[in-house]
Amino acid sequence: MMSAPTPMGSPGRDPAQLQLARDMVLPALCQAFAAALARFDDALFDRAGNAGASQLLFLDAMRELRRRRAEIEAAYAGHLQRAWAALATGEPLSAEATLSGPAEEGLSLIPEHVLESRLAVRNFATVLLRDFKPVLARLDRRLGWLVGAGELDADRNPISPEHLGVAIHEAFAHCELAPEVHLVLIKLCERDLRVPVGRIYEKLDEQLAAAGVMPQMGAPRRAPSAATSRPPPGLDDLVEQRAAPGFDTDFSDEEQAAPAWAQRFAARWSERRGHMQQHLGVEEGPAGEGYGGQQGMLLEALHELLQQTRHVREDATSAAQVAVGQHRPLSQREMMSVLSLLQATPSATLRAAIGEDGESLAQRLKSEVLSSATRLGADPGQTRLDPQDEDAIDLVGMLFDVMLDERELEGRSRELIGRLVVPFVKVAMLDRRMFVQKTHPARKLLNSLAEACEGNTGESQAERMLMAKVEEIIERLVAEFNENLAIFLTLEEEFREFLVQHRRRVEIAERRAAETQRGQEKLEMARSRAGAELDRRIGDATLPSAIAEFLRQPWQHHLTLALLREGEEGSSVAEALSLGDGLLEEVAEARRQIVGKPWLQAWQPALAKVFASVGVHGDAASAAIDALHDTLQGIAESRPELQRALPELPQVALPTPPAPETAAVELGGQVDTDDFDNADADRFRRMEIGNWLDFVDKDGKVQAGKLSWVSPISSRLLFVNRRGVRFCVASPEELAVMVRLGRLRAHVDDGAFDSAMQGVIDRLDPGSATLH
Repeated sequence: MMSAPTPMGSPGRDPAQLQLARDMVLPALCQAFAAALARFDDALFDRAGNAGASQLLFLDAMRELRRRRAEIEAAYAGHLQRAWAALATGEPLSAEATLSGPAEEGLSLIPEHVLESRLAVRNFATVLLRDFKPVLARLDRRLGWLVGAGELDADRNPISPEHLGVAIHEAFAHCELAPEVHLVLIKLCERDLRVPVGRIYEKLDEQLAAAGVMPQMGAPRRAPSAATSRPPPGLDDLVEQRAAPGFDTDFSDEEQAAPAWAQRFAARWSERRGHMQQHLGVEEGPAGEGYGGQQGMLLEALHELLQQTRHVREDATSAAQVAVGQHRPLSQREMMSVLSLLQATPSATLRAAIGEDGESLAQRLKSEVLSSATRLGADPGQTRLDPQDEDAIDLVGMLFDVMLDERELEGRSRELIGRLVVPFVKVAMLDRRMFVQKTHPARKLLNSLAEACEGNTGESQAERMLMAKVEEIIERLVAEFNENLAIFLTLEEEFREFLVQHRRRVEIAERRAAETQRGQEKLEMARSRAGAELDRRIGDATLPSAIAEFLRQPWQHHLTLALLREGEEGSSVAEALSLGDGLLEEVAEARRQIVGKPWLQAWQPALAKVFASVGVHGDAASAAIDALHDTLQGIAESRPELQRALPELPQVALPTPPAPETAAVELGGQVDTDDFDNADADRFRRMEIGNWLDFVDKDGKVQAGKLSWVSPISSRLLFVNRRGVRFCVASPEELAVMVRLGRLRAHVDDGAFDSAMQGVIDRLDPGSATLH
């Protein structure tokens, strides 16, 4: 039982209530984990039976879990206890910071299996956050109220799925498990902990509410009245509706925002057509008019724009204009039959048009439709396209023209996206809302497929797997799509699930790029510092060859390694610097003819460490130290014959992080790097991780780059491409120079469909380009 209700008022600390909550929830979470862990033995045994060559990995894991079970449970509980203790002190732990580890983890890159484990527990947290969102939102507020923090978030709530994920990661971190088994265990945690954890959350929420901790949140929301509410349109509404030829305006009211291109188009069109100001979404329409009306008016505006510009885009023999009075338009059924033929067996000329930059897909497709109609018995001398159907073909054709021209689609990617032209014309004939409805499954599928194809050259195994899935999805669409739009929703959901896995691999590559860049910068800094220390000590001084060779090679190498491992304040760094100073002092004493001094006696251990760092040990190290000793003695006694050169030392390279997969973006030519706008540089300094920019190369080719990491050493910004591979590392000032040169611009990520539609509008109405 919890104590009596706490008086309500402004949030404040309540240690007693917080302790009661801890005593209820932490043991329950630990017991749930222990119970799940006890079942893993059977689960691993079952996996071993079906694992083939990997069977031993699962059997070894069974033994490891039995041997370390107490340690695993203790590590899991330990993290939750630390997280709760931090909350109680008013400084809640960040789950993400704890999982990622210290900002500086040394030169060594994080192993692949550790990155996989981190991503797996993040996925575990995502699943639980999604499933228990309402109760977690209440717990964030109730616990925040108890500690006077107002409201926690998932990252700092000590019992959130985020922290449970960290606890699971730490529980198995020190077990000797194969990477694939490690991931299986995390997946088993997701399966076995989901239900009990949900119950624990609900129970804690109920008890906190009963104890008077923000009890008003427990009240159910009042259901909306029947007169003011109605269910949103479902898939059946979308699939069953069949629009008659023409841009119909009788659409259902859908509470969705207009696509970005539509908003811009509406603004431009309303400027030219003042009486459409209310209907195109620029201002709120009359009472009772929903977005369905706006959709219809947008489509009418597109239709009118197509009619106005057709004479510019085509000659007087437009397919819809020839002998309009004599020829009958093809019916929608005839159009669907012709398009189905082209979908199953696209002609060679249509395939060629997809592969050529300058060919108009719309014009080619209209010619193909009319010529193919003869295969269905239509007389080409007596038929024509209905103007509204021609508009649909024009819009889809131009949409794909823009997409193929302006996005990074080459080779196989271009061919696969091009195969979607005919199916999308059919969609436009069946449901014209595709052009103006952001959530339409056809446009969502196209966006996902374009994302997968863009810049995908098949260089890596992950890229090849992704392209194979794209090809499978498109093959199924071409083979199965008749007039049922549900196939788009089915395929989009399937492909989206596949993309989630692909993005996990991209995230690993992105983290690897950041680790590589950090290692390179630390190495550069260590080399620079070691070189500066060497120059400060010897400068232009003339030193005996053995002394100079020692300082320039093994000593500088040893100092660089010490800086890498321990930082500038490390004890090994101080010891190495003292050795360099001491050796030079003994050279000075030798030159003052001090005879009988036990040269280097105080520096023997330090010298041995330096030579060991370059792989010289035992007798070889003793011989090298003797050479330095004899050189100093020869100087002191003025006996040059005693001076000796160092024995030949092995060539030891400094540890170097792997080179990036692609070279950094280069400005090229003679560029004044001081000529930039300070305001631009300041914006880049404040730029948040995860934001995208468009990089334009010298040939005008655009590649989107995501800010993945900012160096704490140099303040340079690391950008990765859509594959998570590093391709640009630059300072804020260098980026500002690129802006001035037109090589860098803001990235507008409206999705492939919306971006292409904006391009269509720009081609139809060039004046609209000035509005965005």
